[in-house]
Amino acid sequence: MKKIAILTSGGDAPGMNAAVRAVVRAGIYAGYQVFGVTRGFQGLINGDFVEMTLGSVADIIHRGGTILRTSRCEEFMEEKGRLRGLEALRDAGIQDVIGIGGNGTIRGLYEFSKLGVNTVAIPGSIDNDIPYCDMSIGFDTAVNTVVSAINRIRDTATAHERIFIVEVMGRESGHIALTAGLAGGAESILIPEVPFDLDQVVERLKQGMKRGKLHSIIVVAEGCCGAYPLAREIQAKTGMDTKVTVLGHTQRGGMPSAMDRNLASRMGKRAVDLIVEGKGNMMTGYQGMKIVDVPLAQVIEGKKDIDLDICEIARILSI
Repeated sequence: MKKIAILTSGGDAPGMNAAVRAVVRAGIYAGYQVFGVTRGFQGLINGDFVEMTLGSVADIIHRGGTILRTSRCEEFMEEKGRLRGLEALRDAGIQDVIGIGGNGTIRGLYEFSKLGVNTVAIPGSIDNDIPYCDMSIGFDTAVNTVVSAINRIRDTATAHERIFIVEVMGRESGHIALTAGLAGGAESILIPEVPFDLDQVVERLKQGMKRGKLHSIIVVAEGCCGAYPLAREIQAKTGMDTKVTVLGHTQRGGMPSAMDRNLASRMGKRAVDLIVEGKGNMMTGYQGMKIVDVPLAQVIEGKKDIDLDICEIARILSI
């Protein structure tokens, strides 16, 4: 019987369990043995394989995190580490590997494929910065988590007549900040991809104050600027009490949204289909609300840009 390995790697994202469930069930349905790899690429190197059954993935579709656990494995980024992983796979008789994760995971699978391993990537990242993928697993849930937090913060900002800076994840990507900021009605959204002028931000806040606005929300991606120094400068320039809330890892956890569960289920099923069809070294992308097949070599050379039209919409509506 042919064997598939499934792993989750890098930062966790809500919906990963739904994808694992889909791979296991679709794989078994197609006549494969499916093995879970614990702790991502590190588990692959160590040969930490556990056979999965239908019961293994019962009642996990609604759970955040990943039952397989995850890690960031620097060793796998070197050929010596990948060769150890290859040896472990051969010892276990496993021919195909499906990995769920972000850009680092996808690159790792691409490099692994050069050793003759058939790999398929499922994009799972709250950052939503994966090329050829309109929405990666976990992004929708993370945005909803941020919007929920903004709603609560706005309540207290209104009560105390304060400015709040809400820092969200995104070292190099502003997708969470932009999408959640627009949905949360933020007065300003600051992201790494778009340079900003602090004086212009302050002027817009002052114009709002002149119209009687007594509170404001500024959403900042962590890679854009330091939230605390920014708060000090804004308070000094506006005279308004300015607080910072760093949402941090709350954005990674929690029950995945219906969108993420459905997306993960569709991508997981397609990943198995690719293996059955003999189409390896691919990623299950998502474009125009459809699952698409994208070569890994194309993904790692690509770059996902921010939608400047949405930036302009947010700017106009935040007056």
